Amino acid sequence: LGGWSRMAVGSRSKLRPAVRPKIVKKKSNKFVRFHADLFKRMAQSWRKPHGMDGRFRRHFKGTPKHVKIGYGSNKKTRFLMPDGFLKFRVSNVAELELLLMHNKKYAAEIAQNVSTRKRKAIVERAEQLGIKVTNGDAKLRAEESE
Repeated sequence: LGGWSRMAVGSRSKLRPAVRPKIVKKKSNKFVRFHADLFKRMAQSWRKPHGMDGRFRRHFKGTPKHVKIGYGSNKKTRFLMPDGFLKFRVSNVAELELLLMHNKKYAAEIAQNVSTRKRKAIVERAEQLGIKVTNGDAKLRAEESE
């Protein structure tokens, strides 16, 4: 059975999702805070305008678009990665076992604070279960180069 199971799973790149719907983004660029480009102290992250006389709040012609519910993503494709999988953060091998029956929908992402030794064990077990790991070679690359 040992030789057969390795052939059935194959390499990580051959793993495909069960369904891969087309992901449609309604707006490719981000919503930035009005006048964030003028002041260095102002963060780019979106803030709703509250000014009494502000032309942006009053939707004058020539001002950028506001955040609206209509720009939201399709519910079916909301958190999908470009390869068609959903992310599932994993910290140990036991958490990886949860994906056993869902390996065609979810891909494992090893948490940032997991050690190299546990990382190797997770990647090895994921290959046995046929689960895709998005960042399987993250800390392993640094170790090999040293």
